[in-house]
Formats: sequence, C-alpha cells, structure tokens
Amino acid sequence: MKKSDPFRLMVSGEYACFTRPEMKVERVSYDVMTPSAARGILEAILWKPAISWQILQIDVLKPIQWFSIRRNEVASIVSAKNAISAMKKGRGSLGIYVDVGKERQQRAALILRDVQYIIHACFEMTERAGPEDSVAKFEQMFLRRASKGQCFHRPYLGCREFPADFNLLKKGENAPSPIDEDRELGWMLFDMDYTKKPPVPSFFRARLEKGVLDLKDVEVRS
Repeated sequence: MKKSDPFRLMVSGEYACFTRPEMKVERVSYDVMTPSAARGILEAILWKPAISWQILQIDVLKPIQWFSIRRNEVASIVSAKNAISAMKKGRGSLGIYVDVGKERQQRAALILRDVQYIIHACFEMTERAGPEDSVAKFEQMFLRRASKGQCFHRPYLGCREFPADFNLLKKGENAPSPIDEDRELGWMLFDMDYTKKPPVPSFFRARLEKGVLDLKDVEVRS
C-alpha cells in the first residue's frame, strides 16, 4: 500500500477522558491518549474513503494529572426499533426527556486535566481510492487544512465535551520534549474493527518509555 510521509500534530486541552471499556458505570480514563482517539482527531481534520490513518507514536508532553468530577448523563438511548418505526410511519417520538422519571443520572468520572500530546501519523491509500487520487494530493490537503485550523467537526479528547486544540508541526520544526517518565499502562484499546458486525475491539500491551507511546510494531489482540 502507498503511504504518506509522517505528520506531527500537537493537540492539547483543559480536560480529557479516554474511557476504559471495562468500566461499565462510571467513566475512568486511560493514563494517556489511545490510538483510536488520535485517529479520531486526524479524521476530524481530514477524512476521505481513499485514505486510512495509521498512528505511529504518541508523545506525552505534560505530566499525567487526574481530576474527579460528577457529570449528568442519560440512563437510556433512543431505541433503534422505535427509530425505524418512526421512519416508516412518518411520526413518533424519539426524544429523551431528562426531567421525566429517572432518565437523568449523576455519575462520577476520573478524567485527565491539562493534557498535551504530539501525534505522529501517516496515512495509507485504500482500495476505495480512485484513479484521480494520489498520496501527494491528500498530503497537501491535510497540510493545508491542519495549518489553517480547518476541520469537519471540532476534534475532542475522548469525549465531545472536552474539545481539543491542534497545531501542525512542520518538517524540521522543533517540538517540546516528552515527559521523562516510564510507565506500564497495561492492556489498552487499540482500535475498533468496523468491518465486522457488531464492531470488534482490539487491544495491545501499552508502555510509556521516556514519555513516548510507540505504536509502530505493537502486537494487537482482539
């Protein structure tokens, strides 16, 4: 597969929550950004069926700090069955009224605060690329959009209520050094395989070395 040159994107935010899937009731964040969250930020800037983002490395630039909050959440989701019925009939209620009954629930969350990362990534051309598509075309498209702060939707740090600021680092541009810390992170979510129904998660053994999460040769397990 044809690959692009590597890009570096610095992202930061006041809060972040990269939720551990094993926590069923209350949100608890991983210690650092997950590869799937990094991919989501890049796709917010540039997504096309012709390319697929590959995360190579994540640098942690600020000390890992935790923050506990309580958040209002809804207890249920809109029923897919009701949505299909409303589409067919042309009428029906799909709203969730948080002030009625027990729909509103207050839950605790253990999140990160004052985070900053550098995402190292490239993209591969997919089988959906057309004859007019090329690596150079999408490289220039991403560089132009990222340097101007353009995005399809506001990137976020794990949860939509935690927006991310981003800044493209140009080739040869000096970047802040990662934190000087080694840490075993255990099993971490790598990504979701959306070609399967339902989507299947994959995990890897994550380790932070000198503030760097190296993802180039990870062994992934479903």
